[in-house]
This record gives sequence, C-alpha cells and structure tokens, in this order.
Amino acid sequence: MDTTLRDGEQTSSVSFSASEKLTIAKLLLEELKVDRIEIASARVSEGELQAVKEVTEWAAENEYLDAVEVLTFVDNGVSIDWMIEAGAKVQNLLTKGSLNHLTHQLKKTSNQHFKEIKNVISIAKKNNIETNIYLEDWSNGMRNSKDYVYEFLEFLSTQDVRRIMLPDTLGVLTPTESYSFVSEIKTKYPNLHFDFHAHNDYDLGVSNAMEALRAGADGLHLTVNGMGERAGNAPMASTIAVINDFMPELEIGVNEKVLFTVSKLVENFSGIMIPANKPVIGANVFTQTAGIHADGDNKKNLYFSDLLPERFGRTRQYALGKASGKANIQKNLQELGLQLNDEDLKKVTQRIIELGDKKQVVTKEDLPYIISDVLDRNYEEKVKVNSYVLTHSKGLKPSTTVSITINNETFEENAQGDGQFDAFMNAIRNVFRNKKMVLPDLIDYAVRIPPGSHSDALCETIITWKRIEKEFKTRGLDSDQTVSAIKATEKMLNIIVS
Repeated sequence: MDTTLRDGEQTSSVSFSASEKLTIAKLLLEELKVDRIEIASARVSEGELQAVKEVTEWAAENEYLDAVEVLTFVDNGVSIDWMIEAGAKVQNLLTKGSLNHLTHQLKKTSNQHFKEIKNVISIAKKNNIETNIYLEDWSNGMRNSKDYVYEFLEFLSTQDVRRIMLPDTLGVLTPTESYSFVSEIKTKYPNLHFDFHAHNDYDLGVSNAMEALRAGADGLHLTVNGMGERAGNAPMASTIAVINDFMPELEIGVNEKVLFTVSKLVENFSGIMIPANKPVIGANVFTQTAGIHADGDNKKNLYFSDLLPERFGRTRQYALGKASGKANIQKNLQELGLQLNDEDLKKVTQRIIELGDKKQVVTKEDLPYIISDVLDRNYEEKVKVNSYVLTHSKGLKPSTTVSITINNETFEENAQGDGQFDAFMNAIRNVFRNKKMVLPDLIDYAVRIPPGSHSDALCETIITWKRIEKEFKTRGLDSDQTVSAIKATEKMLNIIVS
C-alpha cells in the first residue's frame, strides 16, 4: 500500500491540492501499479473532503474504489459519516497498539477501547465499508506491553476485519526486532493478514520492511521518496528494488520503470527535493565520477551491479571533473558523437582536471566548448598574462592592474575603463604602445553557456578581431565571464606576436 497522500502528506510543510492528489493517485494505481493507496485522514478539512471526493469518483469509474483507503478514528461513527459523504469504501481505523498510549492518551481500559472499536466496525459494516485496523505504537507495545497486544489481537481475530496493520510509529525498531515480532505474531495467528508500516527515524525503514517480509508479513506500507512525518517512512523505490533483487520468492506487481517518474512528480508537487545521493532515484546514483570506474565499465562492466539504471527508466552518467580520467571523457564523447585522437584527448583531460579544481562538476554539454578551447591553441606561447587585479566599485571607474610577459620580457600596467574588460584592454594597449605595436580592433564579442546550465556554468567568450583587412576569432573558457574574455584575448596576443 502506498500512503504518500496520507502519511506522506504529514511531511512538514507539505499539502497536496485536490488536483495534485488526483494526479498522483492515478499514477500510483494505473502506472506504478501499487495494490492500494491511502489518500487522506477523515475529518481533516473541507478541502480534504473535496480532494477525496474527486479521487473516489475517478476510482469508482475505473474500478479502483476498493483500492482507495482513508484513515479513520474511534469516534462512534463520525468518521464513517465523513467517508460516506466522500464516497470511500475502505477505512483504516486508528486504534491504540500499546498500553502506554491507551492508558495515558485515551485514559481507558482495554475492554472500553475494544467495545468502542467493535461499535465502529459494526457501523462500517452496516454502511458497506470494509475495515482495516491500525495498531498505533505497536512496536513499543511489543517491547513493553506484549500481553496487551496479544489481548488486542485475540479480540480482533473475532471481528470482521480485513487487515491488521502493524506500525513502527516512532521508527524505533531494529531489523532483528522487526523479524522477531512479526514472526511471533504470524506464528500465533497464521490466518490473519498483517501489514507492516515502517518509519525511518534511524534510517532502518528498508531493512525493517525486508525483515518483516522475511518473517511473513502479508503487506507493506511505503511512500514515494520516503515522505512522512519526522524522518519519513520506508521509501518506495529502495524497498521495491530490495524485494526484487534479494527476495526472489516474492512476486510483486509494482512497475519499477515508473518509479523515477513518480518520484520526480511528487518532488515537484511537494516541494521536497530528492537528495542527490538518495538510492535508486537520486541524481547521482547512476553517475560514475572516478575515472577508474568508467575504465572498469569499459572492461566487462566491472563496476556494474544488478541495480541497473535502465530498470528505472534512467541512464548511467559519467561525471566530468578533477577525478575524471580519459575513460569518463570518452564515454561522454561517445554520447555526443565526437572522437578525439590520443594527443587531443590528453589535452582535453588535463583541461577538465584544471576546470574541476575551480568548478565541482563539468557537464557533458560543456565538452564541445572545452574541446574548442583546447584545440584552438595551435600556436607557440610567446605571450602570457601572468596576473591581474580587476576592481569594480560603485561610483568609481573600473580599473585593472596587469602583469604580462612578451618574449620573456615582463611588463606591468594599470588602466581604467568603462568596464573591467575594457580596463584590462586599456592596460594591455599601453604595454603594446610602449613596444610600438598596434592591437587589432575588437569588432564582435559573444558570450554563451551550454544549454541547460546554471549560474556556475562554464562560460565561453568568442571575440572577433580585425587586423588590417583580416578577421579572426579567439575563444576563452572559464566559469567567470570576464576571465573567459581575458583568456580569449591572451590567445589573440599570441597570434599577433607569433
């Protein structure tokens, strides 16, 4: 059962609109193919009532109504009235699964609680509503008041209940306890249906779900992206991958290939971003960064596992940065349909390592720019811009101090200009004027970044120069726009001096 729309919506600051709930519900049942969805808590608000109505109307028209469930309360049928108005047919009745909760929250005896539960089940049955039972705080109940839990289960075994749902409400169980507690209960009540509901406060949600299944649990409650109160619930994607890869004796109908699509939709609707390193659905999960890994992938897929990205509608990526090797770069070049000889590949690799020291990740889209920059250096370096200071202050003209070496002779100049690059050019112009050399005219200046890039993207500056009747272009590449223009200018200086 997916409970993203009920327990997942208890994530701090998350509230799905009616249309978002309907869209997610359709995707969960029709595309992801989970068996059931829990979509709301009864009596929450008028808006929640309208959202549930929209989902149940669609579900009734498409024969999914029995798969749509609502959390209800022991309130003498008030929740049932709400469900009837909403058009829902399955209630998940919240009851007390530990003596601590029963005594201190409800301040009632077990017999009083059971009598009230029996009454709600009876009201539901009269209105053709099916009942499942949540034993809230069941995990602590098994730890601290096991006699009460078994007294409760003995009572429920006599009631018209479809499923008994065992929540680790505070996410405190260990995998060993999950197995032990579920196994003990299934041994005593083999004919009752038990769902396991894991929370993730210790990051053990997936492990606990796995052990509960091994112990004989009949169902699991999961949420997309592990959404839920506090640290969330056991995450859908990871748990499904674990079941498919490590529990082959179990057959489930969830469509792995849609997991990533659903996860991204829920991310957009909820505003809760998926961590880049989140298993199965995180941005970095199928990204190789170290060059040795890409090299191993070229040699009998040494760094592959059963967790292949294609299973989830994704592709393997090879990140470019200071840890990249030639293998990483070749993988990206293949995707772009580009080829380089060994010497040029070595130059490009070195340039990516240099850029990676400044910018954490170089993207595949950056590659053509880097190649152009590197292969454009077909000259002997006779001019080198050693260092520069660029200043830009409010109310003052920008200025630049430059140190430049020409044919092993070093010069230093300072100049002002209309902008930082203009000040830089004026300083260079002063140096060349002293050497009785004339700079070409700058006739065009174009800046571009790779498509889809962000504010930290590599920036390519292409400058067109005119010298007498001849025009030529030089390129500069850097994450800083002014620096990329300076690099393009340095190339121009080498061309005219050589």
